[in-house]
Amino acid sequence: MIILLLSLQGLYAQVEFKAVPSRTSIGINEKVRVEFVMNKDGDNFTLPSITGFQLSGQSQMMNNSYVNGKRSYSKSYSFLLTPTAKGTFTIGSASIEIDNKVYKTQPFKITVGNAVQQQQPQQPYNPYNPYAQQQQAPQTSQNPNEGLHLVAEISNTNPYVNQPVNVVYKLYVSQNSLVSNFWETESPQYNDFWSQIEVVTSQNMKIEQGTYRGESYRYVVLRKTVLYPQKSGRLELDPLVVQLMVDVPTGRVDMFGRSFTKQVKTSATTGKQYINVRPLPEAGKPDNFSGAVGNFDFKVTPNKTTSNGEPIQLTVSVSGKGNLKLFTLPKPQVPAALEMYDPEHKENVKTPLTGMTGSISDVYTIVPSAKGKYPIKPLSFSWFDLATGKYKTITSDEIMINVLKVDANAGDNVPVSQKQKLDPGEQFRFIALDTHLQPQQKEDFFGSGLFYALLALPLLLIPVVVLAKKKKEAYDSDVTGSKIRNNNKLARRYLSEAKKQLGSKEPFYLALEKALHNFLKAKLNIETSDMSRENIRELLLSRGANPDTVNDFAKIMDSCEFARYAPSSGTAMQQDYDSAVSVITALEKQI
Repeated sequence: MIILLLSLQGLYAQVEFKAVPSRTSIGINEKVRVEFVMNKDGDNFTLPSITGFQLSGQSQMMNNSYVNGKRSYSKSYSFLLTPTAKGTFTIGSASIEIDNKVYKTQPFKITVGNAVQQQQPQQPYNPYNPYAQQQQAPQTSQNPNEGLHLVAEISNTNPYVNQPVNVVYKLYVSQNSLVSNFWETESPQYNDFWSQIEVVTSQNMKIEQGTYRGESYRYVVLRKTVLYPQKSGRLELDPLVVQLMVDVPTGRVDMFGRSFTKQVKTSATTGKQYINVRPLPEAGKPDNFSGAVGNFDFKVTPNKTTSNGEPIQLTVSVSGKGNLKLFTLPKPQVPAALEMYDPEHKENVKTPLTGMTGSISDVYTIVPSAKGKYPIKPLSFSWFDLATGKYKTITSDEIMINVLKVDANAGDNVPVSQKQKLDPGEQFRFIALDTHLQPQQKEDFFGSGLFYALLALPLLLIPVVVLAKKKKEAYDSDVTGSKIRNNNKLARRYLSEAKKQLGSKEPFYLALEKALHNFLKAKLNIETSDMSRENIRELLLSRGANPDTVNDFAKIMDSCEFARYAPSSGTAMQQDYDSAVSVITALEKQI
């Protein structure tokens, strides 16, 4: 009987993780929903390899209930798959980590065939309508997509790396079509591009007249985007997909000859677009080239060249038109008698449809520590000029700083965060000597203090080894501590993975979200099923966390959740990563 009860208990506690598709055979114009279901909470869910489909509509559902004292739990990740080609495709294995063990689903196949005709509801026959004879016979309706064109107009399909490309998305509607409403369902992500997006809202959207393929059309501009390609090669632009409500004639007319219409939901897409990006030429590339592309002016300007001990402000600036936010400014080299602090970076950059314009600058604070005349070596700045197709370089003049006297407290007003950090020993290098002295007589090793110390060392190490062994056994038997340490390692690993995935939106936010979850599990000793926002907030506050820091942590969690399904630039990802590191560091100190 005991063996039977143990077997039933093991069967009841068995972990299930499976993939459930809504259908395995669809048309090219249909969609299929796939759910990955588990009966026990897990972490680090990983999607399978999916080809032949476009992924969208991600959702997550969890059910945790108690009936007659028995707990029932289920959790599922749901995705909507839209086929991109016909054929039979294999959906690989998804994986999840449950109780420190990895479970995988069984692969399955989905067959995509020819398009399936969608039946339209017919208007019922009305015997009381004297003109019903005109409406009984089935009529052919107009194609809802006829006269609709969603177009991505690309200014340059063959740019250089870091050359601006503007993309304008327009919806063209013929004079014979009527669109009552529309909205975006899928937005491009612009991988491998630095992007600046201007979405046109309904308040400032206006209908204009134009031509498309030689015919007269009305059109509206949906969005404008400036792209800076970050690598060379054939780069792909994701399609923009728009859902529309179109008034379509039914083929029936009333007693006055006017056509009846009905509203039909349809979609339009720009399709995938490609930009062939040329690499910057290697011939003539300067050694100090840092990626600047455009047309610039470069200046190095001190606020004064004569000092009575007060600090000097040295400004290194670049102005003009080009990728101003995507390169670094050269750093000046100053003599040891001039103490230089980390710069204050300033930006005055606008990004219209034609590309970035404005200026950037680094302002250095220099504090003299000795009287004399000290030269600041010339600085060089190089960029690739698009107009001439060649590299250009501007070199500043040498700047001579004349220090008449020294104020011992000159650097006290400079923030510590701006002070330039010197390597150990660098601050005393000017008094270092090359003298190496050797004793004339050397003591024999045998019978020396070192000899007896090494002789007694093995005996002294025995208690240390015994104590270390006991600590190791206690360390290995600590299940809770082991789990916390494992979660700490996972948090650091996923935080490092998020840093590597900067620029790739979905992998970046997935890794960042896992890092935050594992950090909470390590610090609060809770499971994922207990990670409600209210519970997390109460636990953090009870451990002594600052309320402002807890609010910042909640904002990072919200950002990870929403940014995975909304457009996001590389700058926003960097800001989210920096905020996550700052909040985790603050919580480490406060808890």
